[in-house]
Amino acid sequence: MAQTLLPIVPAGATCITPEFGVEVRDGRWWYSVGTLPVFSHAADDGASFRMFTSQAIVQGLCRQVDVVCAFGVSASSVKRGVRRFAEGGPKAFYAPRKGRGPSVLTDEVKARGQALLDAGKSRPEVARALGIGKECLRKAIESGRLHEPAAATREGGAAGSSAQAPARDKSSRSQEDAAAVMGMGCTRPLERVLAATGQMEQAPTRFEHCHDVGMGGVLTALPALAANGLLRHLNTCFATLSGYYGKLHVVLLLAYMALCRIKHVEQLRYQPPGEWGKLLGLDRIPEVRTLREKIKTLSEDAAAVTWQALLASDWMRDDPEAAGVLYVDGHVRVYHGKQTKLPRRYVARDRLCLRGVTDYYVNDIAGRPFFTVERQVDAGLLEALRSDIVPRLLHDVPNQPTVEELEHDPCLARFTLVFDREGYSPGFFKKLWQEHRIAALTYHKFPRDTWRDEEFALCHVAMPNGETVEMHLAERGSRIGSGQDKVWVREIRKRTHTGHQVSLITTAYHADAALTSAQMFSRWVQENFFKYMREHYAIDALSQYGTEQFPEPQTVVNPQWRQLDAKVRALQAKLQRTRAEFTAKEMHPENNPKKIEAALKQAANLREAIDQLEHELEQRKQERKETQRHVMMNDLPEEQRFTRLVPNCKRFTDTIKLIAYRAETAMAMLLKEHLDRTDDARPLIRDLLSAHADLVPDEQGHILHVRLHPMTNPRATRAIAQLLEQLNETETLYPGTDIHLHYEMTTPNTGEENQGSEYFPPDQEL
Repeated sequence: MAQTLLPIVPAGATCITPEFGVEVRDGRWWYSVGTLPVFSHAADDGASFRMFTSQAIVQGLCRQVDVVCAFGVSASSVKRGVRRFAEGGPKAFYAPRKGRGPSVLTDEVKARGQALLDAGKSRPEVARALGIGKECLRKAIESGRLHEPAAATREGGAAGSSAQAPARDKSSRSQEDAAAVMGMGCTRPLERVLAATGQMEQAPTRFEHCHDVGMGGVLTALPALAANGLLRHLNTCFATLSGYYGKLHVVLLLAYMALCRIKHVEQLRYQPPGEWGKLLGLDRIPEVRTLREKIKTLSEDAAAVTWQALLASDWMRDDPEAAGVLYVDGHVRVYHGKQTKLPRRYVARDRLCLRGVTDYYVNDIAGRPFFTVERQVDAGLLEALRSDIVPRLLHDVPNQPTVEELEHDPCLARFTLVFDREGYSPGFFKKLWQEHRIAALTYHKFPRDTWRDEEFALCHVAMPNGETVEMHLAERGSRIGSGQDKVWVREIRKRTHTGHQVSLITTAYHADAALTSAQMFSRWVQENFFKYMREHYAIDALSQYGTEQFPEPQTVVNPQWRQLDAKVRALQAKLQRTRAEFTAKEMHPENNPKKIEAALKQAANLREAIDQLEHELEQRKQERKETQRHVMMNDLPEEQRFTRLVPNCKRFTDTIKLIAYRAETAMAMLLKEHLDRTDDARPLIRDLLSAHADLVPDEQGHILHVRLHPMTNPRATRAIAQLLEQLNETETLYPGTDIHLHYEMTTPNTGEENQGSEYFPPDQEL
């Protein structure tokens, strides 16, 4: 029978094993085997700690799990220490780390850089002069390879006024804003007086050293907003605003609001104006009434329409491949107001006919919008394509084939339009091809007989989002339409697992079946775009209240013709049901004589009802034929006329929302490269844009450091940190200034409970 041994380590020591313990005395760690001390080291000597514990494990004094439990270090760190001791012995823990040597900052480059720093040059100026990245220079200074003069010493990476003026927290900022003499947040009274008297064109942008600024993460979207044209053509399209707030302030504020999901201008009443002002480099943002007046001034004379047209042309020119396949669809903005009675139209998502405005969007294959066409009096997709969309695309789409190339290749198209069954029209397809050489792609509205299963082949279709999908596809040449509208098309069918066949038709004669199927079945991205914009960007919301007369005479559907058409449709449905009932009586005769007599009477009554319905239907059709279908609005009775919603402010704010969506999409595409689950990209971008941040301006270096707090989990923090590095490479200037934006992730502070981590260098997992 084995006898249990009592611990024999000294009193007060922590037992690693019954025979092996550790004790902390006078700032040193003492290790003992039994009562005999065998080794000691300073409390902050992480190398000696790893060396001795690894030696103890190798010599059998303890196990790896004993060290993990006793000291709270990670198992992987202990395993690395044991492997290092076994390979190199004790000296392996004290040898300097091997590096590849300076590949960029050679001795000559460091000498030049040190001379520039001694001369008082800022970090961006030194980096540009040396031809190196700002991050490389920052790391060299922080590691001691380069030294800045004492006058340029930075507090936490920033210099200038931030080192002299302490950072203000949210509590102190709130108190200052509330105590402002000229109103909440108006802490720059002199500048406001100068702007009001015309002695200052607009407020200067000046950032302050602030901690925990709400929605500070939205500043990370500035590189993407600038790349997508938020700051382009502003001076060309819009008039100069007088007063404290300039048009640049208004445009930036509206973009920030869209990205932070503040969907209406009125919602700014419930936002801290001083905090939002810090993001613009101001003391506060304008009041809602002032902002509405500024938006109205900027939207005068259809300036927003011109701006959107210029941006659409730029977007297509920047990505000509995406402009080669364009998706067109309509979205109904339902109007619930009472200021005007807009025509009713069918709203598919509600399955009702409601009053509203139809906006036709043109998107690329990734769902990014190019432009919109507003129709408050809508005659359908085909009319919008003929009148507005096709002429505009012929002018804006880049890299179109020349006349010689089109004549040389009779199957070559300028570009392809993709739409749903609403645009199905053989005559329109024929006209598009013969007059403009534009290919059309849509679903077959009237597919004929079912194709044989032997015609379908398994194809691996590469979708635009990078996914590869297996489809069973078959293709034939087909002629659709009748009379002069007949046109020869390619018909492609996809067979589903249930045997159902989805038919596509196209006049894009060069593309193969797999590519055409990928383009057609990617149309769902536009539907997702509508849903996302409604939920996150409130594209259905009004931006301006009021109505006005239509600038040009409008042709509308005659209300009398509409009533007659409704009666004709009702009679046709009733006639169809009566005929079906009459046919059922004839096909199933009764055997009982009494039932036969009753059935004959019912059949006679049905026959008489059919004759009456046919006669009445012919009369209604004749009346409908003699009634003019479309009339001028001025010819309608006064009570049936209507006005249009004022569109200018809506167009202006919607254009900024389109830019914000494109910017968010660009950031999400960059973030996907650092995520295993690509579906998490957009939610993570939304969290980033609404995150708090520290603003640390460096006036001497002309840098604004935007320091973001860690995200909700380490995986997201690592992905965002990599995204910030890519954003820093753009070297974006804050609009209207010479201040470079630099993004970084703050390091969490360690409390008393984490003091043990200081014993180990950063490369160890604790």
